[in-house]
Amino acid sequence: MPEVYTVKVEEARPATHEKPSAGPVYRCIYAKDALTVLPSHFESPWEFFRDTTTRCPSNPMLGRRQKSDSKVGPYEWITYQEAYDAAIRMGSAMRSRDVNPGDRCGIYGSNCPEWIIAMEACNSYAVTYVPLYDTLGPNAVEFIINHAEVSIAFVQDNKFPSVLSCLDRCSSLKTVVSFGNVSTTQKKEAEELGASCFSWEEFLQLGNMDLDLPLKKKTNICTIMYTSGTTGEPKGVIIKNEAFMTQVLSIDQILNLTDRVGTEDDVYFSFLPLAHVYDQIMETYCIYKGSSIGFWQGDVRFLMEDIQALKPTLFCAVPRVYDRVYAGISSKISSGGALQSTLFQYAYNYKLGYLEKGLPQDKAAPLFDKLVFDKIKQALGGRVRLLLSGAAPLPRHVEEFLRVTFGATMSQGYGLTESCGGCFTAISNVFSMMGTIGVPMTTIESRLESVPEMGYDALSSEARGEICLRGNTLFSGYHKHQDLTEEVMVDGWFHTGDIGEWQPNGAMKIIDRKKNIFKLSQGEYVAVENIENKYLQCPLITSIWVYGNSFESFLVAVVVPERKALEDWAVKHNSTDDFKSLCENPKARKYILDELNNTGQKHQLRGFELLKAVHLEPIPFDMERDLITPTFKLKRPQLLKQYKECIDQLYKEAKA
Repeated sequence: MPEVYTVKVEEARPATHEKPSAGPVYRCIYAKDALTVLPSHFESPWEFFRDTTTRCPSNPMLGRRQKSDSKVGPYEWITYQEAYDAAIRMGSAMRSRDVNPGDRCGIYGSNCPEWIIAMEACNSYAVTYVPLYDTLGPNAVEFIINHAEVSIAFVQDNKFPSVLSCLDRCSSLKTVVSFGNVSTTQKKEAEELGASCFSWEEFLQLGNMDLDLPLKKKTNICTIMYTSGTTGEPKGVIIKNEAFMTQVLSIDQILNLTDRVGTEDDVYFSFLPLAHVYDQIMETYCIYKGSSIGFWQGDVRFLMEDIQALKPTLFCAVPRVYDRVYAGISSKISSGGALQSTLFQYAYNYKLGYLEKGLPQDKAAPLFDKLVFDKIKQALGGRVRLLLSGAAPLPRHVEEFLRVTFGATMSQGYGLTESCGGCFTAISNVFSMMGTIGVPMTTIESRLESVPEMGYDALSSEARGEICLRGNTLFSGYHKHQDLTEEVMVDGWFHTGDIGEWQPNGAMKIIDRKKNIFKLSQGEYVAVENIENKYLQCPLITSIWVYGNSFESFLVAVVVPERKALEDWAVKHNSTDDFKSLCENPKARKYILDELNNTGQKHQLRGFELLKAVHLEPIPFDMERDLITPTFKLKRPQLLKQYKECIDQLYKEAKA
């Protein structure tokens, strides 16, 4: 196996008056001669679906569990042919409602077969689909419908009332189709506001099997995906057919070179929101390969139960889910008695040793895989062969545990909506890539740009800087926002806002975020996310938002304490206060403040990075109050609005 997994294709660029320096440009070794491009015969993702249906019409495509009364049954499936016929009918029904190629169609609801059929109906008629989702804040759905001029929307039953309630403020929206049924009152309500409502079945009947589909081009806009900016309004990311399809093919290429490609026997578990690019690309990949997609019930309490019923072979998740799986298994092992624990630990260390020597995961300890680790695999149904993680950094101990015990390929990746999903991926079975996001995908090249104000130098021997991307799977700009597009796309390079560091083996490691920097009044720069991550290692808190500005010389914070830790402190100090009152107790606040600063000092924070005062907040930061994004990033402007009075008070107190 190679030692280094990237090749240099362009030299570094020195700093000028206008621009900071940038390091050399790298590609992954599998694209050393040229980046992957879309073969000329492809025009639209519809072709993936159509060709698979021709190849394996009776293969199960979309599955869900049927609920009756309180019971949930096994998975029931519709075939590729059945889904294809439904998509053609839906597309033709859209045409009968005067929806034309290039128009925008909203899709609103949690993952289910109707979501995918609506998406494919859009693909068949060259209509641009726009995922709608409410986790972007209370008025986001209305904002997106108006901003993208959505004229038709497919909506899950339980989201129907919220769409009806904004119809009088959404003049473009003329047709609303339910994933299920519609009541006569709902129909009447919509008609009074100049729109028509249909149940799923009624809309299917409007269409026919007319196969005279409009011509599609790779330059057509496939989807406009709105992302939760941590500041301001959601931004509509424009993704064209060409980028979307190239991304799907590059997943196939990398799996083909380093692992095993998807097949008609693979089963994918769909629970990550289809409104985000990560899951949409993965499900389109499954459709391209003829795999089966099984949907969760939409309730996190039954997530593990759905996995047991489906027994997937392909599993994509975010670190929070892997964390839960890891915690569940760990507690089972430790409660299994001393002998079992010792045996497990011996097998674990034995296999880890061989993985570190470079053996592939299936050859490192085959005997222990059978005897010890087979039971652990059952936590995800027992058949998983590929585990992917994205959206946030996976804790190193969790990644190591999954690589050792699951008998599957575990790969962490990195991507953005703007890069059409994954743009970096760890190469399977290369153990030294653990804790990194791996190397650029075959469609993209990358370089680091220096960020002098944060002390990151892309030209030093330990190259660090802002990750920039160039290639064939980038977005085509923000919808109706040329200004925002020009801020991030400079000379063909997309600036991600993430700070990375190249590793000796060619992999990238994310170490910081560029956006959240401010200056204190004495001129010191504060990289606030970095500081928050250090404070988060204090076991007494669950969340923290650190605040400072250029008029003040020190930092303050709003902290959500760990309930049990605070209650334990109360018992020790003979306080009978409830949790809410404890949060207001000056002694409790001082206790948490001191512990946070101890943690900060342990992690070498500088004097001006320590906290002078904290406010204890009993209610966790949540999406209902618009304080965090769907991926749990803090929304700083909104937090400031929410806690403005607290912050002013903290500065007053600290100065007194």
